[in-house]
Amino acid sequence: MFFILQTNNGTSATLSKQKPDIAFLEIKSKQYKAKRKMQIKVTVLLVAILLVILAIISSSAEAKSYTFGIVPQQSATRLALQWSPVLDAVSDTSGYQVEFKTAPSIPEFEKRLANGEYDFAYMNPFHYQVFSASPGYKAFAKTKDKKLNGIIVVRTDSDINITDVQQLNGKTLVFPAPRAFAASVVTRGYLEQQGVEFVPKYVGSHDSVYRAVAAGLYPAGGGIPRTFANGDADVTDQLKILWESPDYTPHAIAAHPEVPAEVVKKIQQALVEMENKPEQQALLDGLKMKGFVVAKDKDWDDVRQLSIGDTHH
Repeated sequence: MFFILQTNNGTSATLSKQKPDIAFLEIKSKQYKAKRKMQIKVTVLLVAILLVILAIISSSAEAKSYTFGIVPQQSATRLALQWSPVLDAVSDTSGYQVEFKTAPSIPEFEKRLANGEYDFAYMNPFHYQVFSASPGYKAFAKTKDKKLNGIIVVRTDSDINITDVQQLNGKTLVFPAPRAFAASVVTRGYLEQQGVEFVPKYVGSHDSVYRAVAAGLYPAGGGIPRTFANGDADVTDQLKILWESPDYTPHAIAAHPEVPAEVVKKIQQALVEMENKPEQQALLDGLKMKGFVVAKDKDWDDVRQLSIGDTHH
């Protein structure tokens, strides 16, 4: 079919009307549909990736690791062997990752408590008296059926057969640290009450006390029954207990005030439930502990009533 087009200058041009290229349109339509499908697939993929990223971020937030500081009464290696399996079990039960921490010495542990560096901490009663006030650690558990005692140990075959604390008068005696409650504060207090004059020497840990006395470097030293029982048998077999103190509320397991209440509750439940699980009870045997029970701040009023002041002497 042809059309005659009259131009302005009077000439005419012939135009033809062609049928649309159906095959070309079909190809374009298929290309458009394929492109749309690809766009949809890319969009879905991006959304899926975003959801995975959000899930990972959420999981990471929930799996926040909480530090659990253990007072260094013994070597870091020994403490890690004893406590890490226990804390792993607590992590599994509670759903919150709990990480073993300690310090190279009791004074350094005290500095870290003062700075609030531990989310949770296993601390002696005097530490709890101090650090519950500031930075505000709050006890939530303690050892089951356990009281804390201080002991004074001497060599079994010392040159002087020491049978009475009066024989220690005028001597240099060894202790873990000034603020080690039962091993230092209580034992020193008893010696002072008995009128025994002595020079204290601090060596950083209970194990160091036992080794120093066993080696004959000092005639006597302070410790506690649990670390004495857990100590290296080659060392402790050379020692005997000369004196043991009355009972006091044992070490506190306390939480930093910034740890969420729901996390503290889960960790508390995990600790208390350990004795009901044979495989976890076996882990407690390594610590010479029967289990843990719920504790409250007032449980340590017996220590507060001692009105212990400056311990740095």
